[in-house]
Amino acid sequence: MAYPVAFQSDHVERQSRLTTFFRLIVAIPWFIVAYFWELVGFVGVVIAWFAVVITGRYPAFAYEWVSMALRYRTRILGWSYLMTDAWPPFDGGEHPEYPIRLVIPQPLEPYSRWKALLRLILAIPVYIMAWLFGILAEIVAIISWVVIVITGKLPTGLFDVQRLAMAYTALAGVYVSLITETYPPISPEDDGAVAVPASPPPPYGG
Repeated sequence: MAYPVAFQSDHVERQSRLTTFFRLIVAIPWFIVAYFWELVGFVGVVIAWFAVVITGRYPAFAYEWVSMALRYRTRILGWSYLMTDAWPPFDGGEHPEYPIRLVIPQPLEPYSRWKALLRLILAIPVYIMAWLFGILAEIVAIISWVVIVITGKLPTGLFDVQRLAMAYTALAGVYVSLITETYPPISPEDDGAVAVPASPPPPYGG
């Protein structure tokens, strides 16, 4: 069974040496905006936690806030870690045309109250795995930076390893944010990223 949320990424071998060399500098405006998206997402998750624990329902407005924050974070991380050199949009919309995508379906009906109540405890294994994959992503990004600056290309092998790391960290964020109740899979081939088409998903507000 495909994972309910999909991380999708398109590999383009040819990359810009110039924007890659200065990536962390040119990304500063996106990082600044990311701060505000993280704040919006955090507020949405706090509201959702109380609502799900009390009612078993994820409020539509909070679901939208959190989904937008998660999509923005996923695109910025993928871009800053050199999976693509396509300039990411500043908003948290779906943007199926962008090379890095997080496809989020409609909210569950209903959610488990006890799973939401104990989420911080249940998520401990996910935190550990996300931390390990985060280290892997940083190492691969450094290697990719050197390779792209020298050759102007991102090899498939590096892209695939980065996709593995980015997929888990993105889906871990989805789990911690109460969007889904299922532990994220280790391999992106198991998360529905291939099965789910790169077209706009159903409205996520519910």
